[in-house]
Amino acid sequence: MKKYKQLNPSQRYQIEALLETRITKSEIADIIGVHPATVYRELVRNTAKRGRTSGKYMATNAQRRVDSRHKCKPKQLLLTEQMKERIDPLLRINKWSPELISERLELEGEACVSHETIYQWIWSVKKSKKKKDVKYSKLFKDLKHGSRRQKRGNKKDKRGCIKGRVGIDQRPSVVEERKRIGDIEIDLMMGSEHKSALLVMTDRATLVTMLEKLSGKEASEVYEKMEQRLTNFSSSWIKTLTFDNGMEFAQHQKTGKLLNAKTYFTRPYTSQDKGTVENRIGVIRRFFPKKTDLRKVSDKRIKEVERLLNYRPIRKFNYHNPIETLKNKCFALMG
Repeated sequence: MKKYKQLNPSQRYQIEALLETRITKSEIADIIGVHPATVYRELVRNTAKRGRTSGKYMATNAQRRVDSRHKCKPKQLLLTEQMKERIDPLLRINKWSPELISERLELEGEACVSHETIYQWIWSVKKSKKKKDVKYSKLFKDLKHGSRRQKRGNKKDKRGCIKGRVGIDQRPSVVEERKRIGDIEIDLMMGSEHKSALLVMTDRATLVTMLEKLSGKEASEVYEKMEQRLTNFSSSWIKTLTFDNGMEFAQHQKTGKLLNAKTYFTRPYTSQDKGTVENRIGVIRRFFPKKTDLRKVSDKRIKEVERLLNYRPIRKFNYHNPIETLKNKCFALMG
């Protein structure tokens, strides 16, 4: 007895021709070298059931139906060793989440499993004793854990008065739409013992982020760093600057005049007013955890993290990264 196997296009054309001779289906199976059940199954599944060809078997239509079924059939993708080697540096070095890895690789046309499969693999190798899993056993430490503590309200702000301060409630409503480029949120990410800091500047529309290392929180140094970095753009590019209420931004009027941009300040102890830059700081913390002495971090490493941040896929951009989003918006404006 012949074993069942898939028919090829040539065999389907043979079946179509042999049916015209009125021989039995078992005889057809013997001629084309398959099990009789294969022929019966083929005719049941791929004979036309309506239209002008109703009740007639046509090899061309049958092959098209088969190809369509194969294309739509769900396929289980296995986590291969090659995929593990691809995922490993994206977790450890780029600090991408399993979701970003899965969606971005699919966007780029690479084979990859779902983010749930990646999570299951990470936790399974954590306690695995197999030799092949040892090099991946610490990957769980590169997953994002914990949540940010929220400061409670109703506290008196004792940080001093900033001259010329304009509240965020007076900021134009167009900034909330996040459609135009050039609305920048600015904040500091502090190092250990507040003796060093990173100046973080993020565009609200594209999430393109710029990082500058500071030796402290002096307003003069913050102004100098912003002058060095933001004057690289055309005067019409930057439209608004939104700051935290720290005295390190006391020279905001000088900065606004230099860039021909309006300056605004968030409400005291209200981090959601600058949620964009807070989000980026949360990602930066994966590279520089709290209590990191930023004085010991090289400028080269700061620039490397900035690059990784700006090429990190973003869910809200359908897993395109900030640089791609900036280019797309620029092309749209040019068009």
